[in-house]
Amino acid sequence: MQQREEKQLEASIDALINRVAHLKNSLHSFIFKLENEYDRLTWPSVLDNFALLSGQLSTINKLMRSEKTPAFRNQVIIPLLLSPDRDEELAKLTEQRVPVFSHEIVPDHLRTKPDPEVEEQEKQLSTEAARIGPDVAQKQIQTLNKLCSNLLEKLNNPREDREAESSAMRQNKPTFNPADTNALVAAVVCGKGLSNHRPQGPGGTVPPGGGPMLSGGPNLQQVTMQRSTNQQAAMGGQGPPQQPAHYKLAIRGPHCIIPSIKNSMQNC
Repeated sequence: MQQREEKQLEASIDALINRVAHLKNSLHSFIFKLENEYDRLTWPSVLDNFALLSGQLSTINKLMRSEKTPAFRNQVIIPLLLSPDRDEELAKLTEQRVPVFSHEIVPDHLRTKPDPEVEEQEKQLSTEAARIGPDVAQKQIQTLNKLCSNLLEKLNNPREDREAESSAMRQNKPTFNPADTNALVAAVVCGKGLSNHRPQGPGGTVPPGGGPMLSGGPNLQQVTMQRSTNQQAAMGGQGPPQQPAHYKLAIRGPHCIIPSIKNSMQNC
């Protein structure tokens, strides 16, 4: 009877080791693809690898729950020989993870309970959980569920909606400064803020083109204004007639100043 149980235990262990080896090979292959073939890896291929790993884990769980598999928790492992020297056979079996089987390593590898520090943390968490009443716990659960729902709603929001919102925000953003537009219109219509000084050309005459011209790109329009002699007489009084002064301004598109022309003319 005892020999039969031992043989059954050995067969179960061999089958479990075999299944774990297959799972380990699949993990190695998947990790290799992620690290070296990520540029050619497709999402369906990733899903296939996850499905393979999930199936192998399910097979191991079925093997562990099988009636033919003895309860491993009832088996006791007793270290018969401890040595600080390197054991090549042990290193080969554990793939160089456990090179020695000494007094320092045995408590960690043969431990059946968590570390004392972990046990102490679990006790503290259990004590804190016991202090919270059912009502407070329910409120915290509802708050957490609400946050998760809002986050999921934002994540599930279609990309087109987000792009539409961003484009609408860009369109509603003003593209000009009303104060600068009013100042420009007042300068063009009424000459407000323009200097009376005109540069003299050769022979004391005004050079062609009048005063300085503001430079701009291809989408700028040049506007030339000519002040009449009546305006000069009103501003300067009597004196010899002077040549009309030309002012050249650069205006970026008429659509920027048309809405403000009426207000600016009233302010002149």
